[in-house]
Amino acid sequence: MPRIPKKIIIVIVFIILIMFILAYYLLHPLFETAIKNEKENPYILFIPSGSGFDDVFQILTRDSVLQNPSGFIKSAKLLKYIKEEVPPGKYIFNNTQSTKEVISKLRSGNQDPVNVVVNNVRTIEDLAGKIDEYFEVDSLTILEYFKQPEIQQEYKVNDETLMTLFIPNTYQMFWTTKPEKLLERMKKEHDKFWTQANLDKIKKWNLSPIQAYTLASIVEKESNYKPERPAIAGVYLNRIQQGMKLQADPTVVFATGQYDLKRVLYSHLEYDSPYNTYMYEGIPPGPIYMPSISSLEAVINAEKHNYIFFCAKADNSGQHVFASTLQEHNKNAELFSNWLNSIGIK
Repeated sequence: MPRIPKKIIIVIVFIILIMFILAYYLLHPLFETAIKNEKENPYILFIPSGSGFDDVFQILTRDSVLQNPSGFIKSAKLLKYIKEEVPPGKYIFNNTQSTKEVISKLRSGNQDPVNVVVNNVRTIEDLAGKIDEYFEVDSLTILEYFKQPEIQQEYKVNDETLMTLFIPNTYQMFWTTKPEKLLERMKKEHDKFWTQANLDKIKKWNLSPIQAYTLASIVEKESNYKPERPAIAGVYLNRIQQGMKLQADPTVVFATGQYDLKRVLYSHLEYDSPYNTYMYEGIPPGPIYMPSISSLEAVINAEKHNYIFFCAKADNSGQHVFASTLQEHNKNAELFSNWLNSIGIK
């Protein structure tokens, strides 16, 4: 076998060395750490819809989190991420991920979910204003979608009852979720909550899910003491069965819009509104607040008793005393009224 000339060997070694250097120059940035976030928390990147690579790079540069900006661009070229439009979303990165891992995640659109907390609101306007912090879309767009007649017709709700589709909880969704997908998800969660067993329980009281939700919203605002909520629900259901008005103070507060009222007076009871249950019989046209699961379950599993009255205890416990007769209730109410006067609440 003929020997390879020394000069050729040198040339081959030189070429291999050049190739190795080029490969290192091109590929090394792929495997180096991409993010240099000095804070202990992971770095969160929001990419708006319609953004291109240049927009993403501008955000990363603005936040000063890239270990090697030029290496990031080289890697993006190699991985074919330099595009006029890239997948939008919320992406979370830690300080150990390589540039290849970061770009691959961005390129695939594998965004991280958002924990959407749905609770503690009075109206659909409040609801839209609260949940827009979790989504790219703004509250006005969400509210306008909620109020579209064809959408309300599809879901068999109106402005007053749309909130009943929202079962309070924490849900995982994506930052890019659109209003239509949000409402679809809430309807699925609504149907999941209203099992046949739950429907059968409220049917015994001749309640629909919307009515049960609305009654639960009143129970929610009547008491922060969860153990007594089934008893309060029982009082209202007894009143309905006896043809009495609900006469629920929280509905008057909602009707007047004076949410900071500490004491409902006779003048407030004269405020004309379909939500004023001192003036109008039956359950109001919609919820006065988004009830908690505790209050929803209190209505579904309402306590059976003979009480038709309840009154706050004359102390700071937040609990109530119950009565079956007006005479007994009047005594309880007088005690509470005197106590309010004694602490200066007019």
